[in-house]
Amino acid sequence: MSGRCGALGICSRGIYSCNWKHSSERRRRCACCWFSFVGLATLLSLAWLFIWMALYNSRDDMNVKVFEKMKEWINWFMVIVIISAVLAIYSLLLLLFALFQYVLKEPLDLHCVHKVFLSVGVLIVLAGVMAISLRWKEEWPTVPVFLQATAPFLQLGAVGALTFLSWLVFKTYSRARRSASRVLIMLAWAVVSLVVFLCPLLIHDFSPCVLEELPPKPALVGHRGAPMLAPENTMMSFKRSLECNVTAFETDVLLSKDGHPFLMHDNHSLRRTTNVEKIFPRQEKDSSNNFTWSEIRRLNAGQGFLDLQNDPLQRTPSLSDTEWSDVRNQSVPSFHELLDLAKEHNVSIIFDLKNETPSSNDANYTVQTILASGIAQNLIWWLPPVHRADVKRMAPGFRQVYGSLPALRNDSGSHLNVKYNHLSTKEMRELRNKNVSVNLWVVNERWLFSLAWCSGASSVTTNACHIFNDMARPDWTLEPMLYRMIWISADLVSLLVMFGLFLLQREKRAKKRARRQIFGVEPERTVPLLAI
Repeated sequence: MSGRCGALGICSRGIYSCNWKHSSERRRRCACCWFSFVGLATLLSLAWLFIWMALYNSRDDMNVKVFEKMKEWINWFMVIVIISAVLAIYSLLLLLFALFQYVLKEPLDLHCVHKVFLSVGVLIVLAGVMAISLRWKEEWPTVPVFLQATAPFLQLGAVGALTFLSWLVFKTYSRARRSASRVLIMLAWAVVSLVVFLCPLLIHDFSPCVLEELPPKPALVGHRGAPMLAPENTMMSFKRSLECNVTAFETDVLLSKDGHPFLMHDNHSLRRTTNVEKIFPRQEKDSSNNFTWSEIRRLNAGQGFLDLQNDPLQRTPSLSDTEWSDVRNQSVPSFHELLDLAKEHNVSIIFDLKNETPSSNDANYTVQTILASGIAQNLIWWLPPVHRADVKRMAPGFRQVYGSLPALRNDSGSHLNVKYNHLSTKEMRELRNKNVSVNLWVVNERWLFSLAWCSGASSVTTNACHIFNDMARPDWTLEPMLYRMIWISADLVSLLVMFGLFLLQREKRAKKRARRQIFGVEPERTVPLLAI
């Protein structure tokens, strides 16, 4: 047994410290400090990875923003996620090797290469937090939203980790020579355990899917149609979204140089979704309002979907040859075409006027186009805020939708359209009780749709209508009583296991002391985890 432990110790020491011989006393003095640094780096890297998992729903927003600046499509979001995952795995493995070293009573020397890599990793995390705070701060509220969805499972994982690490704490406690050190160790451990064991008291009200009765399933609004199945803002895309039973089309309306409303999200450049570089090479960087409608009609609106380098969404590869042929022949649709499709299928339309200003006539042109189409006015969800009062006079039957809670309350409105991280569960449930419809945008992940469902959202704008349409229930729900039974049972099992480990460690230590007293054996040399 000792030979095997010796071989394992040498191997672990070699990986962790790159030293195949025992370290000097001078190095051992700093070993515990570097062990603490490894633990801190692991916590930071795991938290950083958790943040990017939370932001995964908004990956396309980030990539589009970078594209608008760099004019080159690169999936930067996945690059960051991969780097974060590598850093988290690397730090976690080093921490596990450190614990393994401690079990085998090996020195906790950390090699200088690991010190450099961990330091660089910590700097990357800190720089990333600053970058998000400065450039993408609107996404920070998504982190607590993701925490709502994962809180019950994180608590159970924390209980498991607490149970696993208890043997290490008890071993350190038994090796401590001073009574004050022992009291400090057990007090700190008791506080941490108490927080982990009792946090479900907060989770019960914090996590929306711990509930008595499930609200109705949110209706689906096709974000630019069904952009995971067909090129965004094309007639093919909107027709594909009809297969998902969407209740409304979401789109973006721009006006051409000669005042013709058409569908396009990017108002500063047409490069991302069309072949403007090929058709108008001298105007490829021009804004959309520099093109006439006849010129825009010549563009291929399926180019971005065809080009893997410029693919902003996760397109499906399961298209037939006929469908791929349709993709290659998609033109930029006029707003009138979408109105005809919506009227035919009795589907609502919600849209942004991308270039609307107080001095522009975009709202007037758009309202006139809508009225001329003959579509029922109640199918129009009017979102643009600038000329809302004029629109109410011209088309009193439009459903007025507000982009913020203060605007809704100031105008006594009944329809709200906000980003998914702008409302708390309590606010959504209160609005629902007041018969206010809440639409959340843009929801693309199953966990987020499940959370919106549990919170009582009326509808969600999504790129993934084909996924959500097939969901019969949220990914998970728990009745409050059942959840209480689960967390109390887990806590009790953990307490029993930890109490058993404490007694086992205490008995083991007592036997060693007895042997030393009987046989006069010198106390074995150990490498304490903490400088006690």
